[in-house]
Amino acid sequence: MGFFEFLKDAGNKILGKGNDSESIKKEIQEHNKTMPIENLEVEIKDDTVTIKGHAKTQEDKVKAALIAGNIKGVAKVSVDDVSTDDNSALDEIYYEVQKGDTLWRIAQIYYKDGSRYKEIVQANLEIIKDADKIYPGQMIRIPNFKG
Repeated sequence: MGFFEFLKDAGNKILGKGNDSESIKKEIQEHNKTMPIENLEVEIKDDTVTIKGHAKTQEDKVKAALIAGNIKGVAKVSVDDVSTDDNSALDEIYYEVQKGDTLWRIAQIYYKDGSRYKEIVQANLEIIKDADKIYPGQMIRIPNFKG
């Protein structure tokens, strides 16, 4: 799966307030009920986060990467050391929110139907707290995209 790349200067501002690895780990663990990562370990070196552990699904693995990557100061996230119970390919793509974007507009671009923005919100509950509050540089999943 390699590295996920993110806009370093966008995202949740939690770094620089103590142990950054623990802060990122805590951010991921907040979603343990919807996205459990067993034996979670987080390492940060410069602007790169490495996540280790075991996820039940590929989707959970990707969600953990998106949570970590949507933190200001993080440019790359590696999840190569996260094993999963399933190795199926995900039918989704990733999108970097641009200035002026809305979820309706993004759904219109990818699905040709703006009202499907709710699917994007559902796929990104861990990082989209309010459908009206997305920000430039935020990376989100576009699920069920058939190209």
